Amino acid sequence: MTRIHELSALDLAGAIRGGEVSALEVTVDALERSEGLGPTIGAFIHLAHQQALTSAAALDAHPRTAQGSPLRGVPCPIKGLTMVQGMPWAVGSRVFAGQTATLDDGVTQLLRGAGTVMTGLTTVPEFGLPCYTEPDDQPAARTPWDPSRSAGGSSGGAAAAVAAGLAPIAHGSDGGGSIRIPASICGLVGLKPSRGRVSPGPHGTDGVALSTHGVLSRTVRDTAAGIDVLSAHWPGDGYLLPDPHTSFLARCWVPPQRLRIGVLTRPSNVDTEVHPACLRAVDKAVAVLEGLGHHVAEAPAPYAPDRWAAFIDLWSVMALGAPVPADREQELRPLTRWLREHGRSVTGVAHAAAVQRAQLLSRDTAVAWQGFDVILTPTLAQPPARIGQLRNDDDPERDFWDQTRFTPWTSTANLCGRPSISLPLHRERIDGIELPIGVMFTGELGHDETLLRLSVELEEAAPWPALPVPLAVEGG
Repeated sequence: MTRIHELSALDLAGAIRGGEVSALEVTVDALERSEGLGPTIGAFIHLAHQQALTSAAALDAHPRTAQGSPLRGVPCPIKGLTMVQGMPWAVGSRVFAGQTATLDDGVTQLLRGAGTVMTGLTTVPEFGLPCYTEPDDQPAARTPWDPSRSAGGSSGGAAAAVAAGLAPIAHGSDGGGSIRIPASICGLVGLKPSRGRVSPGPHGTDGVALSTHGVLSRTVRDTAAGIDVLSAHWPGDGYLLPDPHTSFLARCWVPPQRLRIGVLTRPSNVDTEVHPACLRAVDKAVAVLEGLGHHVAEAPAPYAPDRWAAFIDLWSVMALGAPVPADREQELRPLTRWLREHGRSVTGVAHAAAVQRAQLLSRDTAVAWQGFDVILTPTLAQPPARIGQLRNDDDPERDFWDQTRFTPWTSTANLCGRPSISLPLHRERIDGIELPIGVMFTGELGHDETLLRLSVELEEAAPWPALPVPLAVEGG
């Protein structure tokens, strides 16, 4: 008999809607699992017991609340960089420990309005800057596939929670790969939507528009349902994209046309070795795509390496934007301090030039890839890293470049604003343990629907494990 935590988000919502289980029962189960397994994998910085139980009981008492939502009653934790009124809001930093959010962020409002139950805040690294989640004052986020390895970052706690069955879907955000990296490491579906698809909300701004919100889940349709919830428009939005004629979830039932798929396995921004397991993941994806009738060919490098340097300036100025009191700067992580110091060296003219270079990179990429509908790459250049393998407090500059070599492809989609999804199509035994190895599909700006429809087709042709990853501490 299928247990509650083994259900997908859509199946769980269906069971609640059909009266097979109550929202309160589901929430109690999620909280109990989160209390038991959460610390082992570093999934949460805060469990919202009372708020979650109150929300679930209200949903049971008022069946008309969020009645049309496909995610009604489903546990969905919020990433710890995002405000939830009355909840801790330290953004992964000891400098802001003890701070409490005074309002709900836009995505929090949308998820709450859709009837999801916020069970807690997931673990993040300081300001969401690195691609690993190893905070100083909290347990590191670990992949349930091998808890000696990082869950990735910056949505590492969210990915760990979903992979271990603490929630079927979780909120995340992605400024350089922060949804897709942990999705690959934890064997999940992770979509970075197009720029303009998900608004920063009434209290947010786009800035240089590298980052966007999304979700992590175990199935493509769950991800589509999550994007349907998050893709609402707010007054004053700076970027707007047309919605699908029905919904992203509904469009997932429509088979995609035969697509032109470009394959790229050499990074354009950094010289690095790509692990054979990551290349074999791409080979597997190519075989499945060709078997489905898609046209697959080698794609050219999208841009010259010097164009990508814009990302460093933009990323470091973003790090510098955190309002850290001058007398507490030394309490920041070495990587954060190094990035902020680099940000101080970026003049106003240099920052404007970085914005221009990013736009030129986007144009170069569009020209290079104009013969393709979708580009396939490995998600990462290496298998999941062990805890501490990428972090280098003694040499934060090397830390940054080691991260770049680990995940050389993901940031291109952020610079260009393109939608990009990591799928858990492949697994390999590394050091005696089977680990997920993700592949990444990047589409044209605004063509999120194409990626989702292709992803559903791949999920059905080459299914991946859609159940939570069992941990030895569960006792079987």
